[in-house]
Amino acid sequence: MTDAPLNLLTDVPGLAVGHATDLALGSGVTAILFDQPATASVAVLGGAPGGRDVGLLDPAMTVQQVDAIVLSGGSAFGLDAAGGVQAALREAGRGFSVGGALVPIVPQAILFDLLNGGDKNWGRVPPYWELGYAAARAAGSGEFALGTVGAGTGATTATIKGGLGSASAVAESGHVVAAILAANALGSPLIGDGPHFWAAPFERDAEFGGLGWPARMEPAHVALRVKGGRATSTTIGLVATDAALTKAQAHRVALMAHQGLARALLPAHAPLDGDTVFAVATGTRALDDPFADLTAIGHAAAMTMARSIGRGVYAARSLPVGNAQLCWTDRFGR
Repeated sequence: MTDAPLNLLTDVPGLAVGHATDLALGSGVTAILFDQPATASVAVLGGAPGGRDVGLLDPAMTVQQVDAIVLSGGSAFGLDAAGGVQAALREAGRGFSVGGALVPIVPQAILFDLLNGGDKNWGRVPPYWELGYAAARAAGSGEFALGTVGAGTGATTATIKGGLGSASAVAESGHVVAAILAANALGSPLIGDGPHFWAAPFERDAEFGGLGWPARMEPAHVALRVKGGRATSTTIGLVATDAALTKAQAHRVALMAHQGLARALLPAHAPLDGDTVFAVATGTRALDDPFADLTAIGHAAAMTMARSIGRGVYAARSLPVGNAQLCWTDRFGR
């Protein structure tokens, strides 16, 4: 595999990414919009997921394509964000035609960030519809910020501040594959107490510090490290490719992408995680070999997923609130 130009999700042609970030709230929304309806599926492997219109992405369901995917903080309150994105798309004349009515198809996943110290006293109406609308209106096809932004604003992990990351690659099949992910894990992205990342073997060009792994592994490095109490967490993300895939093939890519999540976070897929990965195909490049190419795309999806976790945590900054979880830079410097 070789790197794509920006090392971001937007290296896949035909999509745009927008963030809405509220540091006082300690939460935010990330919207991924597609220039044309894109084939999509999902794999949910965490024990406590939250989502909207996720069921329609099952390969057996009727709708084949989506207009956008939303990643949001806010737990169940954050599910309003998809409505804001739908509103922005409807204004642009986008949507699935039902008897002349246009219904934008916008599946969503949410993470739990209600206990991170931000001000969640929003009164009668949660802010996520407006944040979703703002994220959609901010979407662009070039560079976008990583770390404490969008859906990664309020993300935390067992050991260090989480965040939003992204990475891209060109698969052995020649297809562009990229990931975006908000790392809000019950487990830890760090080996032991750090500073080394579990994702280090997959790193490119020192994109999250270039530290590699420790000189030797100790039993303490693999000891269980999880968030205290019973707070739910959830890592949510998306992998995209320019390949022309069926819905069933996209589902296989989503499943393979979870391998990267599990290699970058320890533990993953726990009872109080809601780990959810969408897979989207924009369909501009055909498969030459349905089995070999799909395997190469799935492998690249796993690698970019792991790298996205490392990049998101490395870029994160501590929230400007009392008793905020420290970020990697605060603990270890650059």
